[in-house]
Amino acid sequence: MPNMKKSSPLAFLNRRDWGRAALGLALAPWSLSAQQALGSPADAQRPLRWQNDPFALGVASGQPRADSVVLWTRLLVQDADSANKAGPLPVLCEVFADEALRKRVGQWTTMTSAQRGMSVHVEAKGLQPARHYWYRFTSGSATSPVGRTRTTPAAQDKVASLRMVLASCQHFEQGYFTAHREIAQQDLDLVLFVGDYIYESSNPRYVVRAHLGGVPQTLDEYRARHSQYKGDADLRASHAAHPWVMTWDDHEVVNDYANDRDPKFSDPQVFLRRRAAAYQAYFEHMPVRVGPDAANPANMRIHDRMAWGQLADIWTLDNRQYRSYHACPDPLKGGGRVVMGCNELADAQRSMLGMDQERWLKQGLNDSQAAWKVVAQGTQMSSTGLATPMGRSAFTDGWDGYPLARERFLQNIVEAKLQDVLVLGGDVHMNVAANLRVQPNDDKSPIVASELVTTSITSRGMGETLAAQIRSNNPDIAHLRPDERGFTWLQITPEGVQSAFKTTANPVQQASAFSTQAQFAVQRGVAGVVKG
Repeated sequence: MPNMKKSSPLAFLNRRDWGRAALGLALAPWSLSAQQALGSPADAQRPLRWQNDPFALGVASGQPRADSVVLWTRLLVQDADSANKAGPLPVLCEVFADEALRKRVGQWTTMTSAQRGMSVHVEAKGLQPARHYWYRFTSGSATSPVGRTRTTPAAQDKVASLRMVLASCQHFEQGYFTAHREIAQQDLDLVLFVGDYIYESSNPRYVVRAHLGGVPQTLDEYRARHSQYKGDADLRASHAAHPWVMTWDDHEVVNDYANDRDPKFSDPQVFLRRRAAAYQAYFEHMPVRVGPDAANPANMRIHDRMAWGQLADIWTLDNRQYRSYHACPDPLKGGGRVVMGCNELADAQRSMLGMDQERWLKQGLNDSQAAWKVVAQGTQMSSTGLATPMGRSAFTDGWDGYPLARERFLQNIVEAKLQDVLVLGGDVHMNVAANLRVQPNDDKSPIVASELVTTSITSRGMGETLAAQIRSNNPDIAHLRPDERGFTWLQITPEGVQSAFKTTANPVQQASAFSTQAQFAVQRGVAGVVKG
């Protein structure tokens, strides 16, 4: 592969500069990720001797395909001034077919710099389908830990199973990432993470270990928050052990944001600068491809589709960037809230995903020939409303706040005669197994899809009194427990889906042990969840 022509890197952006420049960032910081070329180890051995471990944030892989996977690391330089003085640095990435690292199948030299937070993204191509690979990075005198990844089966492969973990909501302050220690030890094909990887917020009542710094607003501050999370050894082990497939929710930016509106009703241009900083920091720290929107970090695409042979198609959706504003907002404080009698909920133009993403998902589902259609998104789709004297309540930040968008999604399953649709979610800090109908909780409306929602890795859940009210008011929900933290194990086969909610007591401690809270299955050709 020939060396590609280098783009001119941007000047280093400090906090003061970022507010003016975020919306107009050029492609240069991200175009470096495309400047990959097969090379020799000497290409990455710039005369550089590290006094610290530049790979202290670990390694990760993600977005696997049959012939490629994204490999990630980030050089941890002592401070931003040192990074800027270092200038662009070459980093060697090597991929091996064996754990002993004797059978090298590819090597790439790529450049990184302060403009991209010293992050490294290598799209390792030319790999074989359904294979495990091992990888590492080298920069000067330093070598990274070894990570393990795998490619997906080829599109026409008949696959016996897909084993994965569903996870979300890992508030650093509210517990230890012991769940990731468990995940790292699982025999898995991938980790599916559906949002709230970091938290911008803090609640002093629930602090087990503290965030560094205040609420992030700038690129440097979001970078620091991501670095603190990646500093957790259990999280690094989970990334190194398995490829991750990811989407985001709200706390990667700010709680309950919707499109270009934050809960403070900030000027949209002010909030978009903050969103641009958060999105750029997210991409700098995750094993994800940088898409065509990279020239404007305020509008980066995260939604994607991945095939697992003929067994499953998996969609990862973006519930935040394109959604309509919250219905019937409080004029003093934005974000989600519980409403009754809100006529705006009946507006058919309102969308959780945005109309373009809705059409993309609909077309993909209707064209899919896979046995299972897995829709992974940030929150709970089944209704959680309560009967009140003023009518049924709706929480406007969830799917109850976008009922006609939910109805369009489920009605399409009926009209297209789709079978074996599984909706996966997170966000609500509780384990949920539910049946999905076009008309929620109406026995006359057939069950058309199945839903599994994972509890949080650490983030605190609601109280049992409210949980009991939700269960009693929503017969579509077969299981709902908010009292424990953890993750959800899933195995998809041609015959069905098996799941287990793996949990521990709240808050999660370093010595926490995990057990099975409940198990649910979905039978091929029969919509709905079954306990056991």
